[in-house]
Parts: sequence; structure tokens; C-alpha cells
Amino acid sequence: MRVLGVDPGLTRCGLGVVDGGLGRTVRAVAVGVVRTPAGEDLARRLLGIADEVETWLDRYRPEAVAVERVFAQHNVRTAMGTAQAGGVVALAAARRGLPVVFHTPSEVKAAVTGSGRADKAQVTGMVMRLLNLEVKPHPADAADALALAICHLWREPMRVRLAEAEARAAELARTHKARLAAAAKQAGAPADRRVRTAPRPAAREKTQQDNTGAPR
Repeated sequence: MRVLGVDPGLTRCGLGVVDGGLGRTVRAVAVGVVRTPAGEDLARRLLGIADEVETWLDRYRPEAVAVERVFAQHNVRTAMGTAQAGGVVALAAARRGLPVVFHTPSEVKAAVTGSGRADKAQVTGMVMRLLNLEVKPHPADAADALALAICHLWREPMRVRLAEAEARAAELARTHKARLAAAAKQAGAPADRRVRTAPRPAAREKTQQDNTGAPR
């Protein structure tokens, strides 16, 4: 499976393509960074990111796109720019019918290093080791994009299996509930009919006594 990882940002948007093989085997295909001038109009900056992402989608033809989710940032302006860049990437992928999954930074760190609190140096080091890279991806946005792709390759199959298991469990629960309701309805119906239609012997005997003075 081939995944395009994207570390979104207006000034620097990291892109990384990784192929996943048997087990946890991964191989780097391409890595790079899209840069836009800070003083340029926002719409033009987003257009530049969109154009480059679409070029990568056409060139490398990934089967899925993994984007870093904006989790928490003190700088509201930076957070908004990151979210806008991520939305542009998601739109470009959706136009091609590609699945887009957002991963939090802690999920990516945990998947690549085993710790959700790893720093950027640790993430970059593990990315180089996992992908057998001799040169460190630069800047850190490029390494983060590769880490996102690796995270998706390793986490998504498990997430899909879990979702399928939950769906099966929910369907079994609905089926069981329906069967219980049907069984209860079937068991209760004859008893109700007996109550409505069965005569009461004591009342019938009393009526006969009142009419004749003596039981028949």
C-alpha cells in the first residue's frame, strides 16, 4: 500500500510518500516540502499548496492520504493556517476518491517511536532507521510527513479490523434483540387469547342455579 503523508502548514507543508510491504516493512518513495511566502495573500498560498499536492498525487498515485490533525496550539493564527492547509490537502485527495485519515501528533509519535511524548529529534531518528535513510530529511516537516505515512500504514489496518469487529458485534446485538422480542411476542400471544376467550366455569354454574333454583 502506498501512502502520502502530509504535515500541513502555510509556510512549510511537508510531503512524504511511503510504500508498505509485508508485516511492518516500509520503504521511502519521495519526500519534500512545499513553501509559500509569508507575505503573500492567503488564497494564493493555499493555491500553491493545492497545486503541489495535486502534482504529487498524480505523480506518485498513493492509495491513501494521511494528514496531521490540528490537536492543540497556543498560537491561534498558526493553528488556523495549519487547519486551512490540511483542508486543501483533504479536498485534493477527495476529488480523486482517495481516503483521507487525520492522525494526532501523539498517535504518530507512538506509532513510530513507541512513545507519544517523543520529541522531533527522536521521531526523525526513528524515521531514518525505519526507512534506511542515510541523509536526515530536512526540515523537520519532511520527516514528520514520512512519520505520518508510516503511522497510517501501521495503524490503519488495525483500525479497520476494529471497526469491522464493532460493526459485526452491533449487528449481532441487533439480531439477538430482535429474536428476543419476537420470542416474547410469540409466547405472550396465546396466553392473551386464552384470557379473552376462555369461559369461567364458576360464573356459568351460578347462572344456571339462579335460573332453575338447583344445579343441573
